[in-house]
Parts: sequence; C-alpha cells; structure tokens
Amino acid sequence: MKLRLSSAALSAALLASAAIPASADPVFNRIAVFPVNENLPADMDAMSATSAEIITATEDGNMLVYSDSPLEAVGFIDIKDPRAPKPAGIVKLDGEPTSVAVSGAKAFVGVNTSESFTAPSGFLGVIDIASKTLEAQCDLGGQPDSVAVSPDGSIVAIAIENERDEDLNDGEIPQMPAGDLVIISLKDGVADCATTKHVAMTGFDEMTAPSDPEPEFIDINDDNEIVVTMQENNGIAVVDGNTGAVKTHFSAGTVDLTGIDTEKDGKLDFTGSLNDVPREPDTVKWLDNDRFVIANEGDYKGGSRGFSIFSDAGELLHEAGTSFERAVAAIGHFPDKRAGKKGVEPEGLIVGQYGDTNYLFVMSERGSVVGVYNDNVQEAPELVQLLPSGIGPESGVAIPARNLLVTANEEDLGPDGGVRAHVMLYAYEEGEADYPQIASDVSRDPLIGFGALSGLAADPADASKLYAVNDSFYSGQPSVFIIDASKKPALITDAIRVTRNGEPAEKLDLEGVAVDGNGGFWLASEGNPDKDVPHAVLHIDGTGEITETIDLPEELLANQTRFGMEGITTVGEGDDLTLWMAVQREWADDAKGFVKLLAYTPATGAWGAVSYPLETPEKGWMGLSEITANGDNVYIVERDNQIGAAAKVKKLFKVSLADMKPAAIGSELPVVEKQEVVDLLPLMKSATNGYVVDKIEGFTIAADGTAYAVTDNDGVDDSSGETLFFKVPMNM
Repeated sequence: MKLRLSSAALSAALLASAAIPASADPVFNRIAVFPVNENLPADMDAMSATSAEIITATEDGNMLVYSDSPLEAVGFIDIKDPRAPKPAGIVKLDGEPTSVAVSGAKAFVGVNTSESFTAPSGFLGVIDIASKTLEAQCDLGGQPDSVAVSPDGSIVAIAIENERDEDLNDGEIPQMPAGDLVIISLKDGVADCATTKHVAMTGFDEMTAPSDPEPEFIDINDDNEIVVTMQENNGIAVVDGNTGAVKTHFSAGTVDLTGIDTEKDGKLDFTGSLNDVPREPDTVKWLDNDRFVIANEGDYKGGSRGFSIFSDAGELLHEAGTSFERAVAAIGHFPDKRAGKKGVEPEGLIVGQYGDTNYLFVMSERGSVVGVYNDNVQEAPELVQLLPSGIGPESGVAIPARNLLVTANEEDLGPDGGVRAHVMLYAYEEGEADYPQIASDVSRDPLIGFGALSGLAADPADASKLYAVNDSFYSGQPSVFIIDASKKPALITDAIRVTRNGEPAEKLDLEGVAVDGNGGFWLASEGNPDKDVPHAVLHIDGTGEITETIDLPEELLANQTRFGMEGITTVGEGDDLTLWMAVQREWADDAKGFVKLLAYTPATGAWGAVSYPLETPEKGWMGLSEITANGDNVYIVERDNQIGAAAKVKKLFKVSLADMKPAAIGSELPVVEKQEVVDLLPLMKSATNGYVVDKIEGFTIAADGTAYAVTDNDGVDDSSGETLFFKVPMNM
C-alpha cells in the first residue's frame, strides 16, 4: 500500500507541528493532567495501586468515566473546567472492571469475576452515573474484555475473551473454554438481560486456533455492525448486531518490516528487518460505516508496530508499516527495552471529527505517545502531530463538542516511588503545538534515535549549535548529538559515536559534555564502583575517538559512591585551562548537605575541589545535574529526585568564578556561596502542561547568550519518554 507520508514529509511535519502560527488551523495541546490516585477514598492507603485503563465520557462531555482494575472500581472525573479536572468519586465492584461504555445516563462495565483461567466468569454491570450506584447486572457466562454500546443506544456488545494462561504450555493456544461475543438489547437505557445472545466466534479456519478465538476488542458503527478483533488468532470478524449473524471473517494478515530496531542492546539501530509479522490487532475502531482501523500491538507471536485500515469486507486499504514507529523514535520515544519484542506497541485508538476534519489518534503503549492523523484523505491518513502522554496510554476518548481529547494512562509507579497513573486532557484550539520540543531528522537513513539526554554544551562560534550526550541507558551507543537550536522543534542533525580503538566505548555513563575549542570534547563519565565502572574524565576528538582518559586520584576515589560527576565545563584555555565537574551527591568524606565541585588542570595534572551547599529536600535526596561556565560565573542545576506533584526543587544557581578557589583533595574545602538565578519548576510545569519530570540534566548558554535546558527521559523505561528542551529566561 502507498504510504502518504514520505520520510521528508514526515520530517517537515514534525518541524511544522511545533511552529504553526496563531492564524493557522487549530492544533491539539495538553491542558491538564489528573492523577487518578486523587480518587482514592479517604479511608484507603494513599499509596494503593490505581489505574486508568478504558475511559469514556458522558454525553454532555462534562464527566469522564474510567475502569480501574487494581482498585476494582469505576472512577469518575469532573471536567466541567477541563483545565482543572476534579475527583468525582468511584463505584466499587465485586470484581475486576475490564472496560466501560456510556449510553445516556448509564455506564455499562464489563466485570471479570473468574476463579481461574479454566473457570472464567463475569457480568455486565449497569451504573447510574448521577447517583453512582450499581443498579443491575447481567451474567455473561465468561470473562469480559471490551464493551461497546451502539450509536443508537439499542444494543450493548461485550467481547468474552476467556484469556489464555501464558504460563501454561508456554502460552500456546488453544486453551479452553472458548470465548465468544455477547449482545444484549437496551431498552430506555436499561440492559434487558433476558435478551442476552451469545455469538460463536469459533470455526474460522484462517485463525491461528479456530477453536479458541479469544475476542479482544469490539466497536459498533451506525449500521449496528460489530467489528471484533481476535488478537492471538490474528483475526477479524464483522457481526450483524441486530441478528447476531457473522457477516464476514478474515485473517488480519502479515507485514514485512524494514528500518526498525529489533534488538534490546543498549543502542538505537534502525537498520533491522522482520518478515511476515502477524499484525495481531488489539483495539479496533470504525472510521465510518465502511472502514475500520486496527492497532497492531501483538500479543502472541506477532505485532507489526503500526496500524492498518480495512474495508468492512476485509480489503486492506492502508498499511502504516514502520512509519508510525519511526515517527515515535524521531522524537525520542522509542523503548529500546522493547525492541526485541513489539517495539512501540500501538494499542489504543481514538476517532473523532473536529470541525471539518476527521482525526485518527494512535496510541503507543510502550512509547507513551499519541500520533494524530488527518483522515480526510481516506486512502492514507496523514500524520500531523505527536502528543506526549503519560506512561502506558491504554485508551482515550474524543469529545469534539467541547474540542477536547482525553487519554488514560494505566501505569502506576507510585508504590515504587515513581509517578502515578494519569488521565491527560488536550484542547483543540488555535496556537502552536507544544510538543515535541526536540526531534531528530527522520529523513536520514538510518534514523538517528535518541533519548536519555544528560548533558548540554554550546558551540562557542555558532549560537544555533548545541551538543548533548546520552547516559548509560544507551551503554552500547555512547554519543554526542549535534543540535540545531534555531529550529522549532530543535533538530538533532547528526550524532558522533564515542569509540575506543574504533569500537563503541564500553562502561561509560556520559553525564557532561564541554567543547574543547579544537573540534573535540571533554566528557564526564559517572562511575559505579559496585559494577566496576570507573568515574572518569574523557577527551574525544571530532570523530568521537577517545584520545585521553583521566582517572580520578586515589585520595578522591577512597570515598567514592556511585553518584559521581554530572556535568563538566571549561574555564580558561591553554596552560590555564581548568576543567570543573559537579559531583551529584555527597561522598563519604562530605558533610551532609554538601557536595564537591572538582577542578582538574590538564597542563599540570593537579586536582582540587570546593564544597557546594545543597538545598534541603522535603523528600528523597538533593543533588547536582549540570555545571556551565559563562562570563564571571558558573551556573549549576540543582534538583531533588522527585517527580510529579512530589517535585519541589528544580533550580538554577550561580557561583562567582572568583569564589572558585580549589583546595587540595583531602584538605578542608572552602564552601562557595551560591545565588539562585531561576526556579526551573514553573518552566517545567508550563512547558507542555504535564506533570513535572524528574531529571533536568542539561543546561548551557549559547554564543548569543540564550540559555537552554534539557531533561533526561530515562530511555522511555518506567518513564513517559518526554524530553523537554526549552529556553531559560535569566538575568545574568
């Protein structure tokens, strides 16, 4: 099939999406986030696991309704003011909610009550939204998954998956009992349990296991046709919702993939290929009464990393191939730890008409990003935006009447000290796209993937050119990235791979970069003594080859911890050159609340240090992330290790160079005096109206005096994958 968006066009789209003038067509931007733990009852532990999985909205668009599996509840969020969503309570259920749909004043929820894989059970619950009470329930005879209500409100359909035990026989199917499709009539918004109809999905010979269909997801069009995906079976069926007759069934087919990363190996290498990959669709949505789209997440033996559009007769109309995954990778959201499996794993889909434009939204579960496609050109949707989402977007809902879009992000890392599960709201309005703020040139082949940016430096001669390094998440590909900061979003134009004897340099955790003035760079590598990774200062030439490794002196290493150098900068030149490095946290010989700024003079090999006073954290620890010399001062990024609502300190301080008089290692170190320059927290909150990310790790001042900051996205591992890259207003 023809791909509408070429690599060059995609690159242009990524750049244009963040530079649309106010008079242009509207764009989607995030306006609010809601952590669903705020819906926890007062008598429950605040750290109880919660989730937002399948989400929908009331017909007036003022209330969101979502399923919360770990809480065994349906949750409600008041969005009368979409920029200030409020908790609106929960309805507890005697079982695990798997999906929810709304029709009129009622919410219909599939509830799994299975005792085991071999004894599946569940019911359809009917919740009155106004009173938040469970009014009725219909037995389903199996374990429900997806729930959908017809547009005319006449039927509710439920996919009965009766899912497989992945630990039994290596998860091979068939595993009985077989699932099916349930259809129940609605009368005045009330489910008539007596009309419950079971539609068999077995016996389709093109399926992987015809006796065990495991229906996954359903959607209903205006003609009351129900489209059903059978993910493990790589199959699709279309059912007449009025009669229960199966109109057609067919295989979702396979895809050949090229230009993808196929190895979990600590590097981003988009030169791999896979052949005959089963699509194995999860979510399915009707685009109109004749076409539907599937998200090819994979679950059993496939997952083709994209999405496909079919006619209701089973004709393939469009195949996205690798274009969606490459677009996600170009903004730093590719999850390398999932490269050997299903890549970005497109799972959720949303469709909606805003103004005169039909939009398709494709959600990457592992990349935590949403692709926005213009579907007005039916033969091939056009990518127009990429939106940041929370961790693990599972589903979403379009509310065109209010120009709103909503995503539900299921991952709750709160019990482990991470970010909570979130619902995110976006507005469709005139303005510029807020995201992405940095991207690579997707027209390059091979594509330059990036992530975990952990240090920033400026070119002394070119105000538009910056440099960044990645940290040990990409241990197989340590790199210096070249950034054109004049673009919007900023554009990664090239990458210099750091090598030792021509091979990728191992055991590096690059956390700082400084220009050497001769085409090369000074790098700070944070070590970890528990893993035999040394703390070191490196010099590389313009090709990335390590020309010098400077080990820390023994008297310093005697007190080392794994929290080492987080930035490097240069002061002076020639024989007067001094390298200054910021140590992130206290070492064994530091007083609590004080860390070292290390000085090294290459001409003499002398080491020294001063002591820097840290802010006091409300929670967790405080540390340094960057050091940059400019004019008469050095600028230092100081942060706590908190994320979301718990984040309190993300600040930029300055220290006068006149105060930077290092003493010998092992002696009493002079304490420098610092001055706050900018509180970065409000900038990070307002950058994309998301929650505050943990790691602001790069800061520099360009040749024209413009200051920039960048965040570390942790390689999209237990992270939303967002990389913030923004200008820092400051009075220097």
